[in-house]
Amino acid sequence: MDVRPGDLLLMKKPHPCGCGTFLVLRAGMDFKIRCTSCGREIMLPRRKCEKNIRRITHPAPEAGEKQNT
Repeated sequence: MDVRPGDLLLMKKPHPCGCGTFLVLRAGMDFKIRCTSCGREIMLPRRKCEKNIRRITHPAPEAGEKQNT
């Protein structure tokens, strides 16, 4: 899966606060994600996080940035 810092993840199970979207802060062997509602940060193993992703939203590139193809 192509998950990068800055992406928004919609997860299968929501956070206890009720929000189901998370912002990716760090991607590697572990993911560090932040709940977009309450701001709580969570560290998850890559395998567990990827298994629970329903949808990935990549941020739109800004006008001055080059796109890698």
